[in-house]
Amino acid sequence: METLHSKKITKPTTTAASQQFLDVAEIKEDVVVLKSGSFRSILAVSAINFDLKSSDEQEAIINQYQNFLNSLDFPIQVLVSSRKLNIDKYLEFIEEKEKQQNNELLKLQVSEYKNFIGQLVEVSNIMDKNFYIVVPFSPVENKEKGFFSNILSTFNPKKNILEKRENFETYKSQLFQRIDHITASLSGIGLRIAPLKTQELIELIYNSYNPNLYLDTQLGDVEKLELK
Repeated sequence: METLHSKKITKPTTTAASQQFLDVAEIKEDVVVLKSGSFRSILAVSAINFDLKSSDEQEAIINQYQNFLNSLDFPIQVLVSSRKLNIDKYLEFIEEKEKQQNNELLKLQVSEYKNFIGQLVEVSNIMDKNFYIVVPFSPVENKEKGFFSNILSTFNPKKNILEKRENFETYKSQLFQRIDHITASLSGIGLRIAPLKTQELIELIYNSYNPNLYLDTQLGDVEKLELK
């Protein structure tokens, strides 16, 4: 017969780290490495005002973009990141300028401008949009590696590390070849392309999973990237 105290008391399980639910294993050398072993590179892409182009220019852009899509022998992902514009730093800059003004009339005008901008952002949903292209590369795994190969790798860890490093450089080189192809193709349309560095990749992924938060210290300003 079971009594009230006969059940084994177990400690409550700790909450799992959020990282285990992400597909990203690590970010290094400007490359996102997924848990599946595949690689990703993210390109920041500038925008063009298509509506301001003439009909001939619009047709040329469409034809070049169509040729670009037909030239691809690998998938790509077009990503549009929309976030509410954060102007806290800009308002702090205006407030500092207001304090530095000796002319009372200019000081009043700066104060009114600061209040106008603050109220405009509060009542309007002003969004900041950034455009990216995600370039994938999936290395072919060596499924023929058997039990004895794993044993040898265990007894020779240095060789195993060197092989992994060599494979990483090979896969990274092939990934960057795809990036060069995309950059060359889209440059003819008038778009500027820049691969995100490690810092920008970390910031982009962090912001993607924390859309309501702003970083006090920015890891990198995507808007200041030198687009090619």
